[in-house]
Amino acid sequence: MVIPLRKQAADEQGPAECAPWRYDATWDDGAAHAADARQVLRDFLAQAPRTGRPAVPPAVALDAELAVSELVTNAIQHAPGPCGMTLQLSGEELAITVWDTSAERPWVKPADPHRIGGHGLHLVHAVSARVVVAVHPEGKDITAHLPLAPHPDTSALEWEVLPTSLSGRKRKDA
Repeated sequence: MVIPLRKQAADEQGPAECAPWRYDATWDDGAAHAADARQVLRDFLAQAPRTGRPAVPPAVALDAELAVSELVTNAIQHAPGPCGMTLQLSGEELAITVWDTSAERPWVKPADPHRIGGHGLHLVHAVSARVVVAVHPEGKDITAHLPLAPHPDTSALEWEVLPTSLSGRKRKDA
């Protein structure tokens, strides 16, 4: 079930420039589609300036669409049951969280230019300053943090790569 953005925005309290703006979408088992999730993201980002927040830079919006596509597609392919997405916009970043019902921790497959598929988490990491996975008994949440402005020292960005044995690796700029 998706709550209309205008209704949720009207329910927000507090000054727009101080409070993060959040939106939740959920899909029943078998009802999620990456294209629908991308549309939810586009609608959310289009509403941001109407709430007094600055517009999200076009490059960040495109990166966010890629992250949403990959994360929702992974939830559809690898987890039974419903899934959902939370978008949160603050003055510094756009956080995209996708949850599903699988408690299995995702892992980044070794690079293989000859493999078709299996590159989604690499792509999410490439467009994010940080990716965080929280596993709980009911499933997991994967959150991609996309900065709204270029970081003055890109070597300071953290890249939490899965599996855990690889976490703490610094992001490499493409």
